[in-house]
Formats: sequence, C-alpha cells, structure tokens
Amino acid sequence: MGQALPSRLLAAAYNSWIIVTLRHPLARLVIAPRDAGVRRIGTGLFQPGPSLYKARAARGRLFRFHLSRRETDTDDHSFTDQNFDMTVALSVVVPVKDEAENVAPLAREIAGVVGPDAEIIFVDDGSTDSTVSVLQSVKSEIPGLRILSHGRNIGQSRGVRTGVRAAHGEIIATLDGDGQNAPQDIPKLVRMLREAPADKRVAMVSGVRRSRMDNANKRYASGFANGFRRWMLKDGAVDSGCGIKAFRRDAFLALPYFDNMHRFVIALMQREGYTVLFAEVEHRPRTHGVSKYNNLQRAVVGLSDTFGVRWLQHRYKGAVDPKEL
Repeated sequence: MGQALPSRLLAAAYNSWIIVTLRHPLARLVIAPRDAGVRRIGTGLFQPGPSLYKARAARGRLFRFHLSRRETDTDDHSFTDQNFDMTVALSVVVPVKDEAENVAPLAREIAGVVGPDAEIIFVDDGSTDSTVSVLQSVKSEIPGLRILSHGRNIGQSRGVRTGVRAAHGEIIATLDGDGQNAPQDIPKLVRMLREAPADKRVAMVSGVRRSRMDNANKRYASGFANGFRRWMLKDGAVDSGCGIKAFRRDAFLALPYFDNMHRFVIALMQREGYTVLFAEVEHRPRTHGVSKYNNLQRAVVGLSDTFGVRWLQHRYKGAVDPKEL
C-alpha cells in the first residue's frame, strides 16, 4: 500500500497536468482573434504563454477555419534534411545569441582543433549586438566557417536543428557559443562515437562537465532538474544540459522536434533505440556576456517539457529495423 501511494500521486498529478495544459489553452485559442497568433509556454511541447530564450512565434492555427500562416513566420525549410553533398569529415554547430565578444576567439579555437577538413557552422538566433558582423569579419581567415541567421530569436533548439539540417557532415559536434565548453574535447567525443561497435547502435556521445564553473544557485538548480528528469525519464543522464555533444546527423534528424528539445536529446535518442555514451569534459568560466536563462524560467519550462517527453516515451512501441523481403 505504501509503495503504491507515490505512483498514484504521480498519476494524479500527470492527469491534472494534461487537463490544465491542454484544455484551457485550447479554449482560449477558439475565441482568439484571427491575428492574435498562437504562443507556447516557454519552448515546451504543450506550453502556451511567455517564452524562454525564444521570441513570440506565430504558428498555423489549430482549427480548419484558421489554417493560414503569417508572412513573418520563419522556419528552416530552405535546408534539406538529406544533404547529398556530404563532403566534410565533421560539422561543428554552434548556436549563438548576443555573444559578440565570444564568437571570434571561439571560432578560431574550434578551427585550430578540428582542422581544415571540418566545417564550422555558427547559427545566429536573432542577436541584437554585433555578433553577426564579428563572425563575418573572421570568415576570411577561417575557410570552413559558415554563418546562418534566423533573423529573429526563435530559440536555441531551433538554432541547433538549423545547423544540423544545413550540415554537410555525417557526424555533428555541438557546443555552446558562450565559450564555456572547451573545443579541445571535440576530438575525444567524435573518436568515441566513431570507434563504438556497430552492433551497439551508439548514436551520440554526450559531455558531462567535470567541474562546473557556474554560480552556486545555478549548480543547485541544475542538479535538482537533472535528478527530477532522470527519475521521470530513466535516461541515466547526470548532465543533460551540457552543450558539447557528438552525434550522428541522421539519428538526430529522426528525433521528434519541439522547442527546448536540446535538453532532452539523450532521452529522445534512447527512445529511438539508440545507445548514448557519456564522457567527462572541461567547463570554463564565462568571461564575457550574460546567460540567456534564469533558474525560475528554466524550472517552469523544464517541468512541463519533462512530462511531455515522458508522454512521448509512453506513446512509442520501440525501434525496429525493417527488412526488405
């Protein structure tokens, strides 16, 4: 009886969340004016309302009589999910927003580590400072540098996906644009991915920050969030927010996309039947700029998204390798 009580409480909380999150926002959308647009809470699966690291996004209406999309709504459909010109050994994707003081030294550092056979893709997510112009100024000295721009702020997860879809490499490495991830860790992650046995279906190697160079409040909040996410999703991830990762491009593009998914890639990879490996990486202090997140916003969005990913796990019958007969 005592063991069943927590499960019953969790089930009741989950049911209440579904009712509150789905029923009430949909009711408001029915009576919303035609030009009011549709918002999401944070960057979550089912969350409507103010956003986290993401500007207001107008979406196609949910109902038959409201199917139009705004002309100002942007997406990355100009990039194909299947690039036929896969000519580089590695693609490094770096999403950035307002990191003008960090991008030039970071681009040079990455280029020095990965060499001329790799491409480096910076995706600007609506910066309001000189991030883009700084990147353009160093493009001549880094032949493999590519610069993509959303034109407005639509989120870090979209930045990662934009870069991956535009990439010419079968293996992708990602890292944050604030300079706190060390590019020197990229070769180790890529080597682990390439040397993994084929029968293990290893699709990603995720970094685990050895010693986080963040303030105490951020470390405690992150530790609590990782513990709750690990308990709910059973993904074994102790540092899901670490930005430095190496993964196979085709595996990433097979994942269900939603805003803020970058914090749940480990669980989503496992959902598809892939194996995820972990490796300790360095973490450096931020020397310029400020974080684009705060603990309260991250907690609210992360809670809802965790329930959403748990729903995705539940509504999936497992991976299968179809065979042609």
